[in-house]
This record gives sequence, structure tokens and C-alpha cells, in this order.
Amino acid sequence: MVDVVLLTIGDSASCGTRAPVLACRDALLAGGAEVDVVVANADAEIDAALKGLPEARLIVASAADGQLRAVLRRLVRGYAPAPSKRPPDLPADRTLPDLPPVGVLPLGPDPADLPSRLGLPREPSAVAAAVLAGRARRLDLLRTDSGSVTLDGALLGGTDGHGRATGFRARVEVDDAVLTDGMELILVAAVANADRYATFDGLPLITRADNADGVVDVAVALPHAKRRLFGGARAEVEVRRASGRAVAITPREEVPFLDDGVEGTLTRKRSWWMERAAWAVYQ
Repeated sequence: MVDVVLLTIGDSASCGTRAPVLACRDALLAGGAEVDVVVANADAEIDAALKGLPEARLIVASAADGQLRAVLRRLVRGYAPAPSKRPPDLPADRTLPDLPPVGVLPLGPDPADLPSRLGLPREPSAVAAAVLAGRARRLDLLRTDSGSVTLDGALLGGTDGHGRATGFRARVEVDDAVLTDGMELILVAAVANADRYATFDGLPLITRADNADGVVDVAVALPHAKRRLFGGARAEVEVRRASGRAVAITPREEVPFLDDGVEGTLTRKRSWWMERAAWAVYQ
């Protein structure tokens, strides 16, 4: 007998998305599983739903990548050991043990969401079948010094009313490499575990995003005026790229950003570091 926690996040439990959750539940029951259907609207409710892991298997029903991230953030909080209690068998490039696999039941209409780009099943019956079969694939995870995680990536920089980048200044370091020292204008910057923010307005930022390669990919786009022999200056964009274990971005001003589709404002130094193969999805 397989026990499954079917966890629906926040407003994903509205009547418009209830049918896929019930269909997934029914498919799990038909497959012989014991199913606990839970709706969580706060961190404490997510924590309560996760208490039965890893004995029970988990499915997260969510309408947006940021809601899935909220569950992974609480998983990390529950499983990450304190630095003083680091297990001796933990790999040198990890700060937490393997997290239990997660089944993902997409409830949103976004065809470019993370489940789609990972090639995960979307139909409730197919999600249930994957979880019951126990087929899992391990993926990289980014932790941040803000206490959160990033599954896919972050895009830093603002835009004007026409969607054009307004620019900002920040120091960007990837391991020991400095992509920019904070004195240059950056049009946009990307921190990538996968390919959500691989391009911006047609400009290729990340060329090799892979959420199972054990490195974080970073790109900054900077404007330059190139003088021509005849005529005025021509505007060009230089993209600097680097990959490594960690990235630190220190803004010189407030910088708007998107992280797994969730909006925020960067006002102080933020670091992301790679947790190789730390989480897993049923597929």
C-alpha cells in the first residue's frame, strides 16, 4: 500500500482547478494508494503536510512555478542540517541530503511552465501513474542566502512602459570571476539553473542551461556604443557569461527581479549556490 499526500497550494484549490485534483486522487485510489488530500495556504500548513515524508509520496498541485518553489523551500528547511551537525557522508558540494521526490500536478494554463519544460506528465492520471510507479529523476537546486530556493532561475532588471530594459548597476561574481565590478550599466542579468530566462527580448543570455549539470549559469548584458568610421556611434550589447558553484550579486541601487516567476526587489547582496541533484521529480 502506497501512501500519497496530494498537496494543493493556496488559491490553486479554487473551484476552477478542483477537477484535476479530484481526478488525480481518484486515479491514485484506483491504483491502490491511500491518499491524504491537503490544502495549504501558509508555511505552517505546508510543514504539517510534509511531516509524513519520506514514508508517504508527495504530489504538489500548483498553478505556478512559484507555488511549487514554496513547497521545496519548506522541504529544504526541514531537511537541511545545521552546519554544526553536518553528516560525515554528505557530499562536499552539498549542504543538504537528497530531498524526497515530488510529483507535480500542473493546474495553470502556462504551456512554458517548469513541468512542461521538464517533460513531466500533465494529465492527472499520468501524474498518478508516475508517482505510483516511483519513477524519479534527480535535478539540481539553487539555495539562496535569503533562506529560499530557486528551481529554474532569476532575471534581474527593470523595463519601461515599452518593455525595454532600463538598466542598473551591480557587482556580479561567479566563484572567483567578476563579470562586472558594479561601475558599468547592466541592461539585464540572468541566474539560471534551467532555461526559463535564457533569452530577453530576443537576446540570448544563457546558451547552455541544464538543470542536471551541477553548475549555475550566469549572464550579464551590457550596452556599448561602438564608433563607426563614418557616421555616429552604433549601439551594441555585450553579453558576458560564466558558470560555477555560486554567484553573488551586490546591487548599487534597488533592482527589480523575477525568481521562478515571483516578483521581488533586490536591495542588498544576494547569493545563490548550487545543490547538485538535491531534489527529484516523479516522471
